[in-house]
Amino acid sequence: MGYIEQNLMPGEQVILKAELHWAQFVGSAIRAGVGLLFLIASLAGSEDTRAVFCLFGWAFFLLGLLYAARTAVSYFTTEFAVTDKRVIAKTGFLDRRSVDLLLSKVESIGVNQPIMGRMFNYGTIVVVGTGGTEEGFPNIADPMDFRKCINTQIAGSA
Repeated sequence: MGYIEQNLMPGEQVILKAELHWAQFVGSAIRAGVGLLFLIASLAGSEDTRAVFCLFGWAFFLLGLLYAARTAVSYFTTEFAVTDKRVIAKTGFLDRRSVDLLLSKVESIGVNQPIMGRMFNYGTIVVVGTGGTEEGFPNIADPMDFRKCINTQIAGSA
């Protein structure tokens, strides 16, 4: 049972759960791939260039793995949900950040999608609450569906 299920109010139901998009891992994969290319290139050439290419190869490859581990922790410890009463978000493992915003307090919902986000269907949801409280939920998979669900719940509770 996750954070969201543990923190539901009596009678509250989860309508939609969202997750982070897999595209977060692309940067780590590119770093590791560049490292592998350097390691392959280190098999050819003079002994001096082999040593340099091998050093760069291992550095990039291990850096890619390190970033992938950090991204995986974020990916598996982040939860987003729309319930019939609230929008809930929780990020982090050691440093936890949680946001609960009652649907009745939501003033507007925005979706920011870069070009790659439009191509691969991810983006940042920005929920503005009463009083100008602005909460951003970055890298959500299928952000338009998440926004539609929030709007549907707001319209249904009005």
